[in-house]
Amino acid sequence: MTGTDVSADTTPFFSDDNEGEGPTDNGVGSPQPEEEESASGVSDKRAKLTVAVLCYINLLNYMDRFTVAGVLPDIEHFFSISDGTSGLLQTVFICSYMFLAPLFGYLGDRYNRKLIMCVGIFFWSLVTLASSFIGKDHFWALLLTRGLVGVGEASYSTIAPTIIADLFIKEKRTNMLSVFYFAIPVGSGLGYIVGSEVDDVTGDWHWALRVTPGLGLLAVILLLFVVQEPKRGAIEAHPEHTLHRTSWLADIKALCRNLIFGIITVVTGILGVASGVQVSKMLRIKTPRADPLVCAAGLLLAAPFLYLSIMFAQASTVATYIFIFLGETFLSMNWAIVADILLYVVIPTRRSTAEAFQIVLSHLLGDAISPYLIGVVSDSIKKSDSYMWEFRSLQMSLLLCSFVAVGGGAFFLATALFIEKDRHLAENYVPSDDAPIVVPKRGRSTKVSVSSVLI
Repeated sequence: MTGTDVSADTTPFFSDDNEGEGPTDNGVGSPQPEEEESASGVSDKRAKLTVAVLCYINLLNYMDRFTVAGVLPDIEHFFSISDGTSGLLQTVFICSYMFLAPLFGYLGDRYNRKLIMCVGIFFWSLVTLASSFIGKDHFWALLLTRGLVGVGEASYSTIAPTIIADLFIKEKRTNMLSVFYFAIPVGSGLGYIVGSEVDDVTGDWHWALRVTPGLGLLAVILLLFVVQEPKRGAIEAHPEHTLHRTSWLADIKALCRNLIFGIITVVTGILGVASGVQVSKMLRIKTPRADPLVCAAGLLLAAPFLYLSIMFAQASTVATYIFIFLGETFLSMNWAIVADILLYVVIPTRRSTAEAFQIVLSHLLGDAISPYLIGVVSDSIKKSDSYMWEFRSLQMSLLLCSFVAVGGGAFFLATALFIEKDRHLAENYVPSDDAPIVVPKRGRSTKVSVSSVLI
């Protein structure tokens, strides 16, 4: 080892500084040519091998979960327990897995993820193997081991996707994650099949629980010798932007912003729909044009608040949330009313077709093209790849939504001019067997009744 290569001796394995470790100079001869590495510090070939190993382990995780389901009748008979008691096996596992996931999320954001997964999977394999030797008088011990299995699975499930995220970006990341999560249904089915088949062959359900531990130890070996820890965020970080680790409370606070936005969306959706319907009911007493007028008012009132929420996005978090709350509430006022308008201006035999056209047109002119258009506008505004320009260009492009809302309000105002006539035509529509047909008359077409033609 050369005198300048100090980190290899001084860096502890249980440390994030170990991430992205590559081959070191052994001091003998000239360095061998290496495969080109990406910003993550991992070559493309090694990255794909890493995904393959992670998929194998994910498959194994779900095999273990559903192995118990495959032999559950035999477990109930062995311990002389009821369906309700046997259901505790899954409940205990899920509770352990659920409550320990945040702990391993905390550890995974701060320490070497590869080591955490190795320890967790090794522990899970040992506990699963131990559960296969429990006697019939110790059902409580089986419950305990199933709870401890949740420890191992939580250590893996919370961390593995983040490694894939640090290896790939954009479409390739999506493809790799789809392969990774494809292991869930496949592993679940295999667990049930393998568990029940091993039980049938051996005549003892204990042997079904001894399949996955051996495969789990193989997974630990593959993790140690195949998987290489990538550098966190390096593949997508900006050159001038360095990622700094924050405290756990700061992480929770940042994540809660997404939670707050989700809660705002739920609450405003309920308030907007309910208030829109009630306001429309009250206005119908005064004018038959209440429905389109309420829809127009909702969109026109939402536009300035959406505009302000975008403009204040960087200046004030509290103000942004307030404007989002008001904007989304007004925006949601027309949902139920639009559906009602569509139904009462169309005769019953054509309403399904009308609903279909409404769905096609609303998505065609809305969420089908809007993400692409906003992205195109953002790209055209952006003058550099700096963080500030990415933020500003996207901020400016999102302002288009406010102007579209104004345009929508104008269309609803125009609808108010015709709503009475259209509703009257639909309500008074009378189908007739003597419907007019078109016949030529001196080179020009004209409409006459069927009966007049027959006479």
